[in-house]
Amino acid sequence: MEHVDPPAQMRIDADDPFALAHVVCVMPLVVLRTRRTVLRPFRVTDAADVAEGVDDEVLRWIPLPEPYDESAALTWCAEQSHHVRLSGEGQSWAICDPETDRFLATIGLTRTRWEHRVTEVGYWAAPHARGRGFVAEAVRMVAEWALREVDFARVELRAAVGNTASQRVAEKAGFTREGVLRNADRHRGRQHDLVSWSLVPADLD
Repeated sequence: MEHVDPPAQMRIDADDPFALAHVVCVMPLVVLRTRRTVLRPFRVTDAADVAEGVDDEVLRWIPLPEPYDESAALTWCAEQSHHVRLSGEGQSWAICDPETDRFLATIGLTRTRWEHRVTEVGYWAAPHARGRGFVAEAVRMVAEWALREVDFARVELRAAVGNTASQRVAEKAGFTREGVLRNADRHRGRQHDLVSWSLVPADLD
């Protein structure tokens, strides 16, 4: 783990959750490494690869602008991905090949509820990186980092019932399946059931 800037997060006093009511908590900006990939902040030079990676399968499950072109990818890489962290919502990483720095997938923590020490992990992979285990390794790495280093009590993962590939990632990353959340998401004008998964500190022992 490499800190890109000094740690900026605030440790949460579980006995006084209201102390955070008027404070924006921000995760430390870090670079993480799995056995085969590096997780780093997005760069403007990733835009072309990100745009190329968004195919029909990604759009089927992920709420992204349609059509998703290089302009949308550039906005994400240059601005939106960094705003996720600075706003306190979470943090986003590009999953890249450590030798070529080629973009493989994206992963991020989002919908963070600091007062409850809960955050949610999300991800998608470019076509050339699917089925190779990169995302499952990254999900486990990010979740362990959140639980061990940022003192979270729970990392959630939600996947559409029909998104079996995403559910395989959750299982391979060691998450526990908790059940189905009926009509929990709306995408492309339709309600979808979500499968809820989680990882908590006790799972790391």
